[in-house]
Amino acid sequence: MVGERPDGDAVHNRIALLRAEQGVTRRELAEALGVHYQTVGYLERGEYNPSLHLALRIAEFFGVPVEAVFSTRPFPRITDLHRPA
Repeated sequence: MVGERPDGDAVHNRIALLRAEQGVTRRELAEALGVHYQTVGYLERGEYNPSLHLALRIAEFFGVPVEAVFSTRPFPRITDLHRPA
């Protein structure tokens, strides 16, 4: 089935967050990348891991390093970053 993989192979991403920050729809991102808009949804939900080439193009689209978009570890929640220790 599409997207099925062991948890250790998960690629976490901030695509939805970056889209929201920059006011970009899934369809707009998909058109800029030359992929179907559903592919963007699959990526955002972690149901599909991007190729290296696609990951680099996504990072370039948003103007950030690839590490700011993708990680093999879950990203901390924004709210957790601003809580006092």
